[in-house]
Amino acid sequence: MASTALLERSPSSDRPEDEPGLTHLGFNRLLEWLDEGVDSHGHNYLEMRRRLTSYFDRRGRPFGDDLADEALNRIGRTLERDGAIAITPQARYCYVVARFVLLEDIRRERLDLRRQGPHHTDPESWAERTTSTIQDEELEAREARLESLDRGLQALGPERRALIVDYYRDSGPQKIAGRRALASRLGITMNALGIRVSRIRAALEARMTKTRAATTSTRTGL
Repeated sequence: MASTALLERSPSSDRPEDEPGLTHLGFNRLLEWLDEGVDSHGHNYLEMRRRLTSYFDRRGRPFGDDLADEALNRIGRTLERDGAIAITPQARYCYVVARFVLLEDIRRERLDLRRQGPHHTDPESWAERTTSTIQDEELEAREARLESLDRGLQALGPERRALIVDYYRDSGPQKIAGRRALASRLGITMNALGIRVSRIRAALEARMTKTRAATTSTRTGL
C-alpha cells in the first residue's frame, strides 16, 4: 500500500464541504486502480499527477497542480462510491476527467472576469489563452472522434471492416468506378452493395455512439 508520506498528502475527509477531498478509502482505491494489481508504492499516482499537472500547464492554467489534484480526487470519489471504473486504460480515463476539469476551470475564470469588470482584464492575454485553449480542445475532439472510429472499425471484424473501408476509400470521379469494381468483385449489384454498406455503417455508428457515451458519462460521476 501507499507510503505514509503519500497518505499524508492525500486529501482528508474533514476538508470544507465546498472543497471536497478524499477519504483514506477513496485514496487507497485510487492508488490500487492506478497500480492495476501491482503495488508501485505510490509511484504510479505521482507519475499520473505529474502528467496531469503538465497537461494543465500546457494549456495555460495558472494552478495546474491543484487541477491535477481535483481530477484525481474526482476519480477517487467515483471509485469509493462505485468500487470500479469500466473504462480502460486508466490514463485515458484520467485525461477524460482532466478535460472536464479544464473546461470548468475556464468557465470559472470567465465568470470571475465578468464580475471584476473590464478594467481588470488583459484583453490580449485573455484572447491568446482562449484561442490556444479552443485549438487544443478542437484537436482533442478530433483525436477522440478518430479513436472512436478506430475502435468501431476494429469491432466490425475483418471482412466488414475491409468492405466499408474500400467503399469509402475514393472520392470524386474515382468513387463510382471504385464502388462498381467492388460490387463486381463481390458478385452483387450496386444497389445490394449500398444496402450492405448501409447496414455496416449503422453498426459502426452505433458502436461509435456507445464509445462516446461511455466517455461522456464519466462526467456524471465526477
